[in-house]
Amino acid sequence: MNETSYRWRILIAGTAAGLAGVVGLASATASAEPLAPQPSPPGPATVTQTVTVTPQAAPAVPGPSQPVGPGAVPASGAGVLPAAVPPGTTTAAVPAPAAAPRPVSVPLSPNPAGTIRDYLASRNVAMEVQTPTGFTALNIVLPRPTGWTQVPDPNVPDAFAVIADRVGGDGLYTSNAQVVVYKLVGDFDPREAIRHGFVDSQQLTAWRATGGSIAEIGGVPTSIIEGTFRENNMTLNTSRRHIIATSGTDRYLVSLSVTTAESQSVAAAAATDAIVNGFRVAAPVAAPAPAPAALTPPVPAAAPAAGATVPVSMTGTSPINALAPAVTPVIGLPG
Repeated sequence: MNETSYRWRILIAGTAAGLAGVVGLASATASAEPLAPQPSPPGPATVTQTVTVTPQAAPAVPGPSQPVGPGAVPASGAGVLPAAVPPGTTTAAVPAPAAAPRPVSVPLSPNPAGTIRDYLASRNVAMEVQTPTGFTALNIVLPRPTGWTQVPDPNVPDAFAVIADRVGGDGLYTSNAQVVVYKLVGDFDPREAIRHGFVDSQQLTAWRATGGSIAEIGGVPTSIIEGTFRENNMTLNTSRRHIIATSGTDRYLVSLSVTTAESQSVAAAAATDAIVNGFRVAAPVAAPAPAPAALTPPVPAAAPAAGATVPVSMTGTSPINALAPAVTPVIGLPG
């Protein structure tokens, strides 16, 4: 009996000890204090890079293997980072180049009393016919579309240049552009003369105007008129322009007419528009004189021997005077 009781006491004691151990472990884990937050590792310092942007230059950008930082040194030949702008320094943006101003246009009222030729005759102004050979007074640009060629046309009085469409057309009328140039010798008012620029077109058979203007454009009297007229039982579309251009002390009347059959006006529109919009007349611009050669700095003479007096010669290179090459005008039919 005593032995049995002893065994029970040992069993109960062991069980109690085991429960106490389990409770103690759980209590230790639950009552543990939280860890203090650890400081974050230091990150890299922020680097401020000042980049100067200049017109037509790309900013320096480091390559994949090029570090950016206080100790970074660009490789030889690579873009070098510019120096930082000191505090308090203001930088001004580089202004963009100004666009070329458009020529000023001064409208003029049409004068229906006679053609330009009639007005010049009333002022006793001679009209001297000009030809392309040896003509250097003006630069005349007459665009030549694809399929158009220069042709001799005896039907155009005093022709300076005639081009015609040899590819398109309806077989009845060939689209063409004609240029006539006269040198005007005598005293007259160019602005008054150009006011008569509509009349020669208005005298065409069954003329119907579709648009026009007379103005002094950039100081050059110009008339432009567009419309239709009848010729050989056909209706033709035409655009006609008169320009009174000045070259030196001389004045010239330059006339352009672009004509096509009304039935072909849509098919030929791209070509005729290219001629009308691309036609240019201007006085040649003289080439600038060459800049004088830089003076060679004098070379000091060797020190003379003691007691000797030797004058020092200071010889420089004199400027070079050369005649500017003559400017050959762009006259004819580019293409």
